[in-house]
Formats: sequence, structure tokens, C-alpha cells
Amino acid sequence: MATTFAFLHHLAAFTLFAAVVVEFVLLRLPLTPASARAIQRADIILGISAGVLLIVGLTRVFHYEKGATYYFHSWPFIAKLPLFVIAALLSILPTFEFRGWRQSLAQGQAPSVSDESMRRLRLIIHLEMVAVVLILLCAALMARGIGIIH
Repeated sequence: MATTFAFLHHLAAFTLFAAVVVEFVLLRLPLTPASARAIQRADIILGISAGVLLIVGLTRVFHYEKGATYYFHSWPFIAKLPLFVIAALLSILPTFEFRGWRQSLAQGQAPSVSDESMRRLRLIIHLEMVAVVLILLCAALMARGIGIIH
């Protein structure tokens, strides 16, 4: 069972990162109804994968692997938690923006987004990517037993 949860955890992590990258790339292109819908789908996938990642990750910590005591004595693990929260909080604004596009898309039109809003969305999503990369770095450190607090 531990192997299944490890697989699900990795699958959710890579799916999350792919969704963030898709959003970032699509927001660099001209906004069309098709690209706006693709961004909305990527954002839904991002949210679902984040939820799966959190649930499976916490299940692994408390029921499988090395146990909660080990993980809570690892500074890379402790660093992963606020990084995950930061990435989740950052994703709120883009999600609300993308949901606001529904009316335009229902009329078959590309959403109207100001240049300033588009720059802000790109910056936020870029910061999300940075947080996810740092989380992956922490995971690699944990896997090597680096950062254990005795």
C-alpha cells in the first residue's frame, strides 16, 4: 500500500506542476476562447491535484513511510508545508480571475483582461512555479536524509 501512495503522491505532484506550466504558457499567448477554456481546465486540474497531493502526502506521513516523528524532525519537510500553503494561497487570485471569464466564454468571446491584470496573473503563476520547484528540492533533500533535526 505504501508503494501505491508513493505513486499517487508523485503523480499528483507532477500533474500539479504540469497544470501550472500550462497556465503559464497559455497566458503568454494571445487570449482566445479556446485558450481561455484550456486555462480554466488546467486550473481545475491544478486544484484537484493539489487536493490529492495534500491528502495522499499527509496519509503517507501519518500512516506509511518513516512516520510523523521522522518527518517533523526534518527541516526540508517542515519547509515544504509553508511552501505548499504559499502556493495554494497564490493560486486563489488566478482561480477567481479564470472563473470570472465564464460569461464571456459562454458568449463565445475571449475574456477581456487588462495588460496589468495579465502581468499580475503571470507573476503569480510564476511564483507558484518557484514554490513548487522549491518543494521538489526539499523532497530531494528529504529522500537523501539531509536536514534531520536531532
